[in-house]
Amino acid sequence: MELAMVNYRGKLRQLTAEETSNLSWKYRSTSIEYTRRAKPDAGFDLFQSDSFVVKFDDVNVKVLTYSAQDSMFKVFDLKNYTFLYSFSFSNVQRINISSGIMLFIFQRRSDHIPIKIISIEDGLVLKEFSYLHWNKEVDFIVQCNEKLLVKQDNVNLQILDLQSSKLTPVVSRTEFMKPTIFILLYKKELFLTLINRTISVWNFRGELVTSLEDHLLRHPLWHAHFNLNHNYITSDQNLIISYCRDDSEDQSKETNAVGSINVSSILSGKCVAKINAAKALECIDSSQIMSVPVPEALEGITTLYYEFMMKTGTRFIRVTDMVLFMSGPTPTN
Repeated sequence: MELAMVNYRGKLRQLTAEETSNLSWKYRSTSIEYTRRAKPDAGFDLFQSDSFVVKFDDVNVKVLTYSAQDSMFKVFDLKNYTFLYSFSFSNVQRINISSGIMLFIFQRRSDHIPIKIISIEDGLVLKEFSYLHWNKEVDFIVQCNEKLLVKQDNVNLQILDLQSSKLTPVVSRTEFMKPTIFILLYKKELFLTLINRTISVWNFRGELVTSLEDHLLRHPLWHAHFNLNHNYITSDQNLIISYCRDDSEDQSKETNAVGSINVSSILSGKCVAKINAAKALECIDSSQIMSVPVPEALEGITTLYYEFMMKTGTRFIRVTDMVLFMSGPTPTN
């Protein structure tokens, strides 16, 4: 299996997974220019020793690798792949990386779950702690900058300040019934929760900022057709664009394929724009020099994307005003 992603300074990291006994991964770095010339083998191998996990971190310009054979972590410079330092941890369950730090969450012990904060610059342990309810299942642990969001089964959502170790309990546990999706807004130091069909905005003091009005998602989280790509947040994190249930829809017809595209302010919760079948708008397909009725364009939405500089489209990708959305076959049960 091969995966590729564009990363630091125009380099294309080509990831190859080989079927070996320990599921080792082989990595190559290939420039985009070589790829354009149809020379995918012109790159060079990375991390020659067997590595089970590799994380490319653009924020800190680092690469973290892990070897399952000796439980060894290694950190490299992302600019030139120079080796920086290594350290060894065992029984690591999860790793989160944010600006300046790495968060290591270890497997549960008899009475607690150990957590360590590591400096990504030199590998020094900055802080160790364990405060979780040892007998409660962990629903999720999410890191956003210097904050850690922790939710355990039948326990209130809690926010931990990683610098001060101050713990902030958030509203009653009933406010975060599963399934819940969290979207972190690093620039705004806020987070969104998607529960059932609704979206709410919270700050890291555990306070509800607002709930989005006129922004009922097209499908609830538990529905087979729910897709997180039905939501798009602008780069300045001021607006969220979602595939929503149209006000004019028959609420009893869950399988109706036509919805609406709603644009809402994240801070105020107000709906600032909407594209639906009732609007006298058309999606212009410039490649075919024809107009596409809005109801047809709103069928079977699979992905939303916003680009304020773009006002073009193809027969596969349609644009209404400045909202681009991709349609696919209408899902069937």
